[in-house]
Amino acid sequence: MERGFVLINCDIGAEEYVIEELKLLSQVKSAYVTFGAYDVIAELQAPSPEEFDQTVSRKIRNISRVESTMTLKVTTSG
Repeated sequence: MERGFVLINCDIGAEEYVIEELKLLSQVKSAYVTFGAYDVIAELQAPSPEEFDQTVSRKIRNISRVESTMTLKVTTSG
């Protein structure tokens, strides 16, 4: 299982639109508007590294009004 967070910069005023689009993706477990360097943060979970990467590169980055992303993959210990 691959888990991580995608930090998203979007057009001014597009935060709610981007969050609604993110909610349509089954790999997105949660999404929030943030204040600071990024506009939105999304938590992702995918069954494989390939699906995780494709979700970011082919789905999230192609959402209208998304300007840029930074992906943070996480590992769980235990």
